[in-house]
Amino acid sequence: LDRLCPDPENNPLEALLEEDLRSTLIEAIDDLPPREKLVMGMHYEQEMNLREIGEVLGVSESRVCQIHTQAIARVRSRLKQR
Repeated sequence: LDRLCPDPENNPLEALLEEDLRSTLIEAIDDLPPREKLVMGMHYEQEMNLREIGEVLGVSESRVCQIHTQAIARVRSRLKQR
């Protein structure tokens, strides 16, 4: 029965696809321009909000939002190409 009904949480195909997506995402972020990469890192890794990032970079919160939006668009474009 175990061989006929594999554990749905342990699906090798899903694990492979997830790993492929993860590596593509990492490459896409690594290829971002330095400022966009910095904003992404501060926002997602350091969990800073846009206002805090703006204070660090010396720009307005709205400018940080623009940089973030541009970075997300670049990453999405890269993911669509895969």
